[in-house]
Amino acid sequence: MRPSSRTPGFLALVIVAAIFAWFAATAWLRHFTAPDEGRYASVALGMLTSGDWWVPRLDGLPFFHKPPLFYWLGAAAMSTFGVSEWSARLPSVIGATLAASALFFFTRRWLDTQRAVVVTVVLATLPFFYIGAQFANLDMLVAGLISAAILAAAHATLSMERGDRWRGALAATFAAAALGVLAKGLIGFVLPGAVFCLWAIVSGRTRAAFKLLLWWPGWCLFLAIAAPWFIGMQLRYAGFYDYFVVTQHFRRFAAAGFNNAHPFWFYGPVIAGLSLPWIGWLAATWRSRAESTQRRFSEVDWLMLSWFVVIVVFFSIPRSKLIGYVLPALPPLAWFIARALTLAMASARRPQAAFRWSAGIAAVVCLAAVVAADRYGTPPGARLRLPAGTIVAPEDQVLMLDVYYYEIPFYWRLKQPVLVLSGWHDPALASHDNWRNELLDAGRFEPERAARTLIDIDKVDPVFCAPRRTWVIGSPAAVMAAPWLNDKRFVRTAQNPDVAVWRFDGASCTDGRFHADAAAVPALPGNPA
Repeated sequence: MRPSSRTPGFLALVIVAAIFAWFAATAWLRHFTAPDEGRYASVALGMLTSGDWWVPRLDGLPFFHKPPLFYWLGAAAMSTFGVSEWSARLPSVIGATLAASALFFFTRRWLDTQRAVVVTVVLATLPFFYIGAQFANLDMLVAGLISAAILAAAHATLSMERGDRWRGALAATFAAAALGVLAKGLIGFVLPGAVFCLWAIVSGRTRAAFKLLLWWPGWCLFLAIAAPWFIGMQLRYAGFYDYFVVTQHFRRFAAAGFNNAHPFWFYGPVIAGLSLPWIGWLAATWRSRAESTQRRFSEVDWLMLSWFVVIVVFFSIPRSKLIGYVLPALPPLAWFIARALTLAMASARRPQAAFRWSAGIAAVVCLAAVVAADRYGTPPGARLRLPAGTIVAPEDQVLMLDVYYYEIPFYWRLKQPVLVLSGWHDPALASHDNWRNELLDAGRFEPERAARTLIDIDKVDPVFCAPRRTWVIGSPAAVMAAPWLNDKRFVRTAQNPDVAVWRFDGASCTDGRFHADAAAVPALPGNPA
């Protein structure tokens, strides 16, 4: 094969590798931010250590808030590259790389290389997008798959209209949508489908869209990828469908009892503020003369507008809103920023300088945001340091006292589930959206395992009446709720302002009860915070 025939594929590989390297370069720099990163990384690590790659588990209990694709990728990354924050964040890096690469190749095909470079640089250096790529949760992975599905569907449509090959792109559409379902549920195909349908309506191509949507080989591919895991979970756990589909999708979307309630307009200022400095170009050219001469939208412009509107409106409807939900709206935002920037550069004396300065400033903001996230988002568990030489052995049991630090099983590399001591029979727990509710929900799928893991706060005797070491993790003020920590056999091993650790070396209980004396806790020498 002649070298020239290999050039396009080689350049494509270089472009994808460069995008990946940009997002991955700083993914190791900071600790996890509580609670999300610790939660999802620990579930992925649990898959790896337990060998059960079929059922996602939180503290050893089936965790069906989300499907398994993020955990599969995270566990595979940890198996390949070792257990670290970098490998735990690799699924998000992959999602960001997929979105940026798909946008580049789509733009190059349907516009030109210059716009493709500009829009990709804008997207990759949007601080909002960059931080999303550095965050170990499901939002960026599903954003990348939604973006790939939308762009592949549009590419298939435009190719079919021009008599080019389109079936491969349409197959990629259904595959990306199926993986999106495995990444975060029904939005993996609902949102790309909604964007595609709205674009078809506003651009007058409803007949072509209808034909593509009914392409039966695509639906066969979709079901072959997405269906097996869901069918397997329903066969294994009778209540899976009601919990995952009805509760986690429809009830959560419509209900007002979940955390992070915000008004309808919440995402407007969030997107604008986290897209600085690039958003300034969009504002500066909004009413400019150059923009007024180019006000007629192309078919791709209508695609991007449909895309942005569907994502933002969809996630603005429910009261519960998290910032990362609207990450799929950033590729079309980058498109319009690049459009405005290109128009401004056309009339500028030194267009390349303006672009380079903007990209440089945006890159610095991205890197500064990583540093700020580490400074202000570091969780208590990451700041806790056990004294040098202290080892938590695989056979030791770890008990969290009326708290659950998601990140500690990851940082301590625990092989066994943590025992969690709390008031589990409180009827009010089910009405709260917090870690207790998550563990209670998970425990309902395997009650026997939950009974061994979720310990009621007044039943500590079986925990400490054992000839093995126990590590108790809780608030430094936990002794007020658990006076048995004043027993001199509980040695406070480490402490910082947020969390403390006590070591208990085991006890023999002849009558089956743990008898704590009232001796004071030994003085704790200075521990690093």
